[in-house]
Amino acid sequence: MSKIKIFHEAPLSIMDKVQEHTDGDYCLPHLCDLHKEYADYFTSAKAKDRYIIMDNSLHELGSAYDTDRLLYWINIIKPQEFIVPDVWMDYNKSVESAKHWSTIDMPPETTKVAVVQATSIYDAIACCDMYKNLGYKKLAFSYGADYYSHLFPHPNKDLAKAFGRIAAISKLYACGALESTDRIHLLGTCIPGEFQFYSGFPFIESIDTSSPVMAGLEKIKYVAPLGLTEKPKSNMNNAFNSTVDDETYEMVLHNIKMFKTINNL
Repeated sequence: MSKIKIFHEAPLSIMDKVQEHTDGDYCLPHLCDLHKEYADYFTSAKAKDRYIIMDNSLHELGSAYDTDRLLYWINIIKPQEFIVPDVWMDYNKSVESAKHWSTIDMPPETTKVAVVQATSIYDAIACCDMYKNLGYKKLAFSYGADYYSHLFPHPNKDLAKAFGRIAAISKLYACGALESTDRIHLLGTCIPGEFQFYSGFPFIESIDTSSPVMAGLEKIKYVAPLGLTEKPKSNMNNAFNSTVDDETYEMVLHNIKMFKTINNL
């Protein structure tokens, strides 16, 4: 597997420490408006030439963040990548949004990334084709689409979605909807050991997940081969302002290191 960029979201109190172990910074723009320290972190990261991916905050807010505010922060931070607004598991509305954003100017260093949204593998194929026809150079896949579970039914819903995404991407590659020269980002995960199964897929370019950090905050220690088999309950919405003591941070650091080990990264 070629070098994959790893991004881990973390509470503000340990962002600096966590980012020492990542390949860049993953920005949630709504938090830039809520917390000046968070916005300052990313303007500083840009000044240090850190690689920045800016999300549209769909996962945290339920819908993509306000367009005007997204454009404001894009032009302030100038991320290397921006994930254009999409609509959860809605192929038509996501394609419609991608069409709109394909016409919007970005800073020259910013690549637009479109998220494949679908309710079936057939919609996913069509979505990949539409985005490529619109000129998108990089695509992303969310961690929790319902159709993943149809491809890998399992009583453990987190395992079903993790291995279902592997199955979806495998099928898309097998049918030619994804090609070896494509560029793919994987958004989050239900099971941290999922990424070890993408060996042989040269198009996986980057991944982001807060799992090692959130598990650590819950005092859950990763163990081989999958790290854990249930998604942590904590997320950036409820953990952002967490105070992290030394013992808890050691658990976070263990998980970050184990994440790379179990996934051969």
